[in-house]
Amino acid sequence: MNIDNNEIVALIGANGAGKSTIIKTISGLVPVSSGSIIFEGKRIENMPAHKIITNGIALVPEGRRLFPYMTVQENLELGAYVENNREKVRENMEWVFGLFPILDERKAQLAGTFSGGEQQMLTIGRALMSKPKFLMMDEPSLGLSPLIVDEVFKTVELLQNEGVTILLVEQNVRKSLEIANRGYVLEHGRIVLSGEATGLLEDENVKKAYLGM
Repeated sequence: MNIDNNEIVALIGANGAGKSTIIKTISGLVPVSSGSIIFEGKRIENMPAHKIITNGIALVPEGRRLFPYMTVQENLELGAYVENNREKVRENMEWVFGLFPILDERKAQLAGTFSGGEQQMLTIGRALMSKPKFLMMDEPSLGLSPLIVDEVFKTVELLQNEGVTILLVEQNVRKSLEIANRGYVLEHGRIVLSGEATGLLEDENVKKAYLGM
């Protein structure tokens, strides 16, 4: 699998196909059993997770995984724990607040009191606090209302416009392919199909297996 700079790439497949495993492996959370992972010309497959973050890779995990009894600002600050420059942390937080004004308005509020959609914005914001070049998103629309799902996908497109490269794992295959540049179809841990997102949307196998057509 190859991802070019400033692309949105959709990774699709049935439950258990291995999509989340790929993301966790790139993040350093799951050990590599074979093969290599190369980011900006550097092999990172044996690098610890905290070092991978400092190289410009961040993860928006499935299920949000916030700290509910900490404030919005405290959750965001945890996303910048690898950054020692306090001025840089402040700049990154202002960037996140610009993307998600509600987080600025409610920065003293406990994260656990947010709605599901607001929590997802905070989860994305926390990942962005390390100012990543490459952002992986694992099921960002899971459990959200249709209106909030639309907002999440608009956010993904906005981040691409901000220069962030994105790998998107998403149950909503149609929406993910509509905003992606390219896509990969995964079955049983293997890539069985890849191509331009518009072409995958028209592929008969994809239509039948993932689009309900």
